[in-house]
Amino acid sequence: MDHPLISLIDQKIAEAEKQGQFDNLPGAGKPFEHLGDPKDALLDRMAKEADVKSPMVVLKEQIAASKTRLRGLTDQEARKAEMKTLADLQTRLALEIEAVKRFG
Repeated sequence: MDHPLISLIDQKIAEAEKQGQFDNLPGAGKPFEHLGDPKDALLDRMAKEADVKSPMVVLKEQIAASKTRLRGLTDQEARKAEMKTLADLQTRLALEIEAVKRFG
């Protein structure tokens, strides 16, 4: 069953379109950035505004940094320690990916 105000809302939108109130809006004609679950919209916006990153993104950044450090190392002990760090990060990323696949 439709909401009782649907026809009024449609009428107001049509009037606004005729008056050009939707012309030249920022992002007009472009796809929406994120069309995720509406229930997550508030959480997504808050995370974006707070510059919060998912654990997978953080781990990928740490892996890239570790690989960069590894390229610059010549000492065998330092290389071995960095390779251990890199392997740990890659394992943690694999676990995060598996958790997302299983539990969403």
